[in-house]
Amino acid sequence: MQADEQKARALQASLGIGEVLCRILVQRGIGTSAEAGAFFGPGTDGLHDAWLMKDMEKAVARILRARGGEKVLVYGDYDVDGTTAVACVYDFLSRWFPPDTVDFYIPHRYREGYGISHQGIDYARTNGFTLIISLDCGIKSAGLIAFAATLGIDFIVCDHHLPDTDIPPAVAILNPKQQGCPYPYKELCGCGIGFKLIAALCSRLGLEEKEALRYLDLVATAIAGDMVPLDGENRVISYFGLKKANEDPNHGIKALAMLGGSFKELRMNSLVYVIAPRVNAAGRMDDARKVVHLFTATNAEDALTYAKQLHADNTDRKIKDLHMTEEALALLENQEGHIDRRSTVLYQPHWHKGVVGIVASRLIDRYYRPTVVLAQSGEIIAGSARSVNGFNVYEALHACKDLLLGYGGHSAAAGITLLPEQVDAFTHKFEATVAATIQPGSLTPELTIDAELSLEAIQPWFYRMLAQMQPFGPGNTQPIFVARGLTDLGSSVVKDQHIRFYLRQGDIQADGIGFGLAGKFHLLQTGAPVDLVFTVEENEWNNQKNLQLKVIDLKLSS
Repeated sequence: MQADEQKARALQASLGIGEVLCRILVQRGIGTSAEAGAFFGPGTDGLHDAWLMKDMEKAVARILRARGGEKVLVYGDYDVDGTTAVACVYDFLSRWFPPDTVDFYIPHRYREGYGISHQGIDYARTNGFTLIISLDCGIKSAGLIAFAATLGIDFIVCDHHLPDTDIPPAVAILNPKQQGCPYPYKELCGCGIGFKLIAALCSRLGLEEKEALRYLDLVATAIAGDMVPLDGENRVISYFGLKKANEDPNHGIKALAMLGGSFKELRMNSLVYVIAPRVNAAGRMDDARKVVHLFTATNAEDALTYAKQLHADNTDRKIKDLHMTEEALALLENQEGHIDRRSTVLYQPHWHKGVVGIVASRLIDRYYRPTVVLAQSGEIIAGSARSVNGFNVYEALHACKDLLLGYGGHSAAAGITLLPEQVDAFTHKFEATVAATIQPGSLTPELTIDAELSLEAIQPWFYRMLAQMQPFGPGNTQPIFVARGLTDLGSSVVKDQHIRFYLRQGDIQADGIGFGLAGKFHLLQTGAPVDLVFTVEENEWNNQKNLQLKVIDLKLSS
């Protein structure tokens, strides 16, 4: 990736920081000192006015009308985004509405599936709810929302997924991606839209801004778990959400962090790899309602009780994930001709539906090609598809729609259902579709390197500036560097999987860790110079901090 050299030099002159950092900033669209200031030090003025969102006035007016005595049901999906969104909006309404007039509903992943369900609408009708606020779902449920209207149940849809041409007949739709919405930032997650609704309600109710900002650590968790871009307003929300998670965390965040072994400062990676998997595990393995109870707990003891349940679900998920992955890899290795295929489709009736997507991703790590993993779900087959760089798996599934009961998702990931007798036909048609449309370059994983970096440049001040670029995620990834012509000083293999690096470049020495790179240890044993791709990390051991390389890949220098 090449930065605009002139812009980089100008930025360096105005900021007085290193050339490499300025190149990275320019690559990320930051070309002036003012833009750099907003990037390194976001302010709450970077949060857009909630009233700019189309239908916000209608949504707030309908909710406040319901405050006069109606019952309101807060409805959301079973994943991180949906459950945190429900926790935020349910908690807020419960605090400012009459007692026993607000409840929440999370559909069961296996009994009801994703989004608005008949069971959910029946629950609302049976229990006298006349307003449903859907979060992270609803934009594709026009038929069910129309049905609810015939029962006297209004809907407010808060969703971030791309609308279809058939728009639900809701009293209000909050979705920056809908046609005619002037809201300036389009990449909010579902919980982010719920947060904007809370902000607007605070404004109309005359409440202080802090009544909305109290939910920022949950919104940051949703951003981390849903992998939305970490630029623009999402960066501001995540920046202040992490600040709250470290200074005044939600009881549930604190309990999950403790059970996950994160006792130090929480960063975006902590939310992605510690908090979000445990939240997602509830819906994958059992009932996601407990997530809302966790994040609305009013004391540490209750939160810990629910956090332990999520932690146990995640342990169960990891065991099933490991066993299924091992079984799937064994099936592929014994499958004649699989090496020559352009796709992978695997089905076993006993596999757990809750982890098929995770297993598909792990198979892509080994065999880099579009992958579908299927399992039995009652009388039908259900599964998840995962894609590779540059290939739209949703379009490939669309080409197979005559063999499917249903499908949905986006270019990188999707879900499908089909009848058992169609599995073989789908496997062949999906392979033929992929083989005919995939570009050869999409079958080889690519690393995007931000800049070349010498070992000499890796100084504490450099790392401090890198750290200020956080939070990292899609749209603002952790910078990846390459160093060339390094020689080995006695690196070693750890646990037959990883490499502990000890390297030299000129007179400068450095150490690092390369997870899962033991298969490339022979390159170091040749004694020839190597090129390393890595990120710069801070390692703490025995209360001592030092910088190290986290090695992603290596090859012999050309």
